[in-house]
Amino acid sequence: MKENRTKMSALDAFILPGKLLVAMPYMQDSRFHQSVIYICGNDSNGTMGFMLNKSLSGLAFRDLLKQVDIQAGYNCPDLAIVYGGPVDISRGFVLHSLDYHIDTTVFVDGHVGVTSTLEILKALGRGEGPARKIVALGYVNWSPGQLDSEIAENNWLIVHPTTELLFSTSADLKWRMAMSSMGVDPSALSLECGHA
Repeated sequence: MKENRTKMSALDAFILPGKLLVAMPYMQDSRFHQSVIYICGNDSNGTMGFMLNKSLSGLAFRDLLKQVDIQAGYNCPDLAIVYGGPVDISRGFVLHSLDYHIDTTVFVDGHVGVTSTLEILKALGRGEGPARKIVALGYVNWSPGQLDSEIAENNWLIVHPTTELLFSTSADLKWRMAMSSMGVDPSALSLECGHA
């Protein structure tokens, strides 16, 4: 069988789905200042993830359901919605625990899946669905080699997330908690930092 995929770099192999990218304090791109991004996909076509710590404060979950003609039930949770990234901002995704999955769920690793259909929103609106979840609008995408360069320039730290950091830590605390999980004091970081 002919292999038509290009060879992945060492950094591509290191950035595996299920890890967090944590922005260094001196990140030049203001869109990603102190951001925490969960990597969902990484291959020779590029890398995809969701920013987890930028809340969309003006949009309630019940309002989002109403926009897509889903009725919120009595048990509908009051979920925060995060700005997942600048790509396709009108598209919704649910990052969730694997106690819930349907045919269209993408399994990121053995603990987390991503579902982007109305079916999961309907389940959440009824107070059902996964026990742990994050609703995101939009996503982050890097072309092949782009993220490699950013990591080589020490713009990101790579973190193995705990379930608590991923799902239970509030968005405004995720960046500091991610840094703390590595024993890192953000104010002490230099341009020489690399991977954790």
